[in-house]
Amino acid sequence: MAVVGTPHAQPVQTSTGLSHAKLGMWAFLGSECLLFGALISTFLLFKGRHVTGLTPQKVYDIPYTSVSSFVLLMSSLTMVLALAAIQRGDHEKLRVWLMATALLGMTFIAGQVYEFTKFVQEGMTIKSNVIASSFFTLTGFHGAHVTVGILMLLSLFGMSLDGRLPAERSETVELVGLYWHFVDIVWIIIFTVVYLIPTGK
Repeated sequence: MAVVGTPHAQPVQTSTGLSHAKLGMWAFLGSECLLFGALISTFLLFKGRHVTGLTPQKVYDIPYTSVSSFVLLMSSLTMVLALAAIQRGDHEKLRVWLMATALLGMTFIAGQVYEFTKFVQEGMTIKSNVIASSFFTLTGFHGAHVTVGILMLLSLFGMSLDGRLPAERSETVELVGLYWHFVDIVWIIIFTVVYLIPTGK
């Protein structure tokens, strides 16, 4: 049986090389891969269909979405810096990077809300056709996951302020980091498949 742990954490007995919490997170992320795989596959099935009404491809603003995507990807860097900070016991920097990550995530969500609002104003809603429905469902689910991640980050920030997040609990930050990196990677796939592959009418 192996013993694992971060530099400041208490050793954890495990037979897998991972702590039970981390193993649970990886299992959860595996199930999330199935969810997003199904949503992306559904969008691809509908993307090439001939439908009436506006489709996402006709109303995209690729430069705008590219900037929004860059903001989300940069949040992965600040998340890494947050984990590094708590592992070396620097709680002030931990809070700085946690808040920076949360703010970058909020910026992405605000951009998505603006994009959705613009699409609706131009006449494309979730009821327009199957392509629009699958687009709003896929990107909306991802946005919901980012929002959950933001709440996790703000919770960690509050715990740090209260002194309830010592260096010994750095794995908690690592687990939230795994989730955050996952939603970032998923967005890279969504952005490529949904926005950059020009198929469909």
